[in-house]
Amino acid sequence: MSEQEQNMLVFAPFHSSVDEGFWHRLSFLKLNKFRIDDSPIPITGFYAPCSNPQLSNPLSLLAESLPSDESEQSSVPAAVHRGNRTKCAVPGTLYNTNTLEAYQALDKSSLLKQEAKKIWDDILSGKAEEDCAVLSRFLLISYADLKKWSFQYWFAFPALALDPPATVAELKPASEWFNLEEAASVSAACNDWRNSSLTADVPFFFICIASDSHATIRHLKDWEACQRDEQKVLFGFYDPCHLPNHPGWPLRNLLALICSRWNLKKVHFLCYRENRGFADLGLSLVGEALITVPQGWRDLGYLPNSVGWELRKGRPMSRVVNLAKSMDPRSLAISAADLNLKLMRWRALPSLNLDKLSSSKCLLLGAGTLGCQVARMLLSWGVRKITLVDNGRVAMSNPLRQSLYTLDDCLNGGEFKAVAAVKSLKRIFPAVEAHGVVMAIPMPGHPVSNQEEETVLEDCRRLHDLVDSHDAVFLLTDTRESRWLPALLCANANKITITAALGFDSFLVMRHGPGPLSSTDDLESEAPNSLSAQMDNLASTDRGTKRLGCYFCNDVVAPTDSTANRTLDQQCTVTRPGLAPIASSLAVELFVDILHHHDGIFAEGEVANNSNGGNIEQPLGILPHQIRGSLYQFSQMILIGHASNSCTACCSTVVSEYRNRGMEFLLEAINHPTYLEDVTGLTELMKSANSYKLDWDNESDGVDDDDFVEL
Repeated sequence: MSEQEQNMLVFAPFHSSVDEGFWHRLSFLKLNKFRIDDSPIPITGFYAPCSNPQLSNPLSLLAESLPSDESEQSSVPAAVHRGNRTKCAVPGTLYNTNTLEAYQALDKSSLLKQEAKKIWDDILSGKAEEDCAVLSRFLLISYADLKKWSFQYWFAFPALALDPPATVAELKPASEWFNLEEAASVSAACNDWRNSSLTADVPFFFICIASDSHATIRHLKDWEACQRDEQKVLFGFYDPCHLPNHPGWPLRNLLALICSRWNLKKVHFLCYRENRGFADLGLSLVGEALITVPQGWRDLGYLPNSVGWELRKGRPMSRVVNLAKSMDPRSLAISAADLNLKLMRWRALPSLNLDKLSSSKCLLLGAGTLGCQVARMLLSWGVRKITLVDNGRVAMSNPLRQSLYTLDDCLNGGEFKAVAAVKSLKRIFPAVEAHGVVMAIPMPGHPVSNQEEETVLEDCRRLHDLVDSHDAVFLLTDTRESRWLPALLCANANKITITAALGFDSFLVMRHGPGPLSSTDDLESEAPNSLSAQMDNLASTDRGTKRLGCYFCNDVVAPTDSTANRTLDQQCTVTRPGLAPIASSLAVELFVDILHHHDGIFAEGEVANNSNGGNIEQPLGILPHQIRGSLYQFSQMILIGHASNSCTACCSTVVSEYRNRGMEFLLEAINHPTYLEDVTGLTELMKSANSYKLDWDNESDGVDDDDFVEL
């Protein structure tokens, strides 16, 4: 080994440390802002002078290392967090790839060269003297596997290579290099520099020691103005390294700056290190470096060679961190649940409003086959607030068809469905805000005794409050008459209302139209929630279109008792097993479409999208009124039905009667089903139709088409 090789100045490499918060923040930005954009991202690293004789300080990445809300809107890097006493900020660049293959295929040599060129350009332009933190510029490449919460990454700390390399003539503890007066003055000056909010995070500087041993510290930009022959001059830097025989990595680019800008061939440097936040000249080092200006450095367009990829166990390799094991299972569940929805926004649905979905309160009336499926579908769409209403218990025949129940729920007489369903939802997704309400829904055609009246009326009031406190209501009960009161309450309050009903091999899924009146007409109600307020604002405008009908608008009779005198197959909901999942999925898709339509529940019924390229305002496609399907024919029809002025559930007469008479009106409708027909005019309509007879034998009467009554 030659003498020059023996005296070659050897630098201790930088090493990195990444806080868990950085990966969480990167995951959030990747899903919500960057998406498939793999453009380089400006980030900030932090390091401090060594403060432990046994341990070097790393360059650290924290959550704040990534762009903040303000810097995301600006092209200015976020790498200037000034005024921090314990650490200084340095700029970096992050390349986060979309796939593992892209990560492995990155041209690492080229990327390192690009970052080194930025440092070299900053040196030549003088920027490095104005903002010396750029001398420690770094690079990070990564791949974030957000399904597994696993991250592969690799740091590079670009260093401009001197050729021939610098040699060291002397290296000793600073306490041995300074005399007592100089040491005291240098310590005081360094402490003042570190305590000042203006200079605490400026990692490169120079120290002037006058003949009277007084030391002052100046910025690199003041070099030309402060040279005096009688002064000792040392170039100082925050040294993260703890080793007693080697300076830290930041010195490399400082020497390149000194060599290039000031053509110095002999340099004294101070490796500034601390103890408990104060200058420690016993740990700090002073050295003398001999530099030969490399050939070609003065040439225009020249770029020195660079090194700097971080080593592990002496070998160049990337690192892997897996946060799944350390994360709270609830947090993992939330992240995983939102992943698919956020990925949908990357390309297909940029306008998907996840906040509206997660904040919507959905009321499910019925926790049977349809209710279980609808609840699961709502979870998949990001709905987090679900209330289930049912008064039945889980039977042995239920778990195979009703996806939220198991055999355990059937034992000992069976758990209440509303309670068991909520427990199941919380096991599936702990963050769901699910509530179960055990109650029967009062129904017309099911008269009640005097002793039962108060209980039934209390159920009516309770259901009224439930409808008012939710944004959307799903009618998923087994019988037709059990949907009447919820349909009326939803029309009264202008709530999003979805009905799903099953036959043996056919189904109906429909959205109810808005009510005939604003939900605040003739009422002194509480302040509505934001979604209800939007509905009322829409209702207050003259829309000039026909109102869409509800589930009962095609009826010419009031709903009556459909449960009496029924055989076993009529008592149970007997359907083909595949029907409920199909209808439930369509019901939830219809709800999501309504949420994203600019007219909400007031949107007209659509049967086709006339725009070949899709409707930008309706990214989820058309918004139908009714969907009727048949598994027998594997067919599906989209229909539109307008509201009837004689509807027993949603016409203005019925809603006004409810608003004016309240519980008295409901009790009369429950005990006397023909009362609804009388109020709405259906009784008179039927009398008129029955009294009109055609004499088909008398052709001379000349019946005109207008004489027919449409029922």
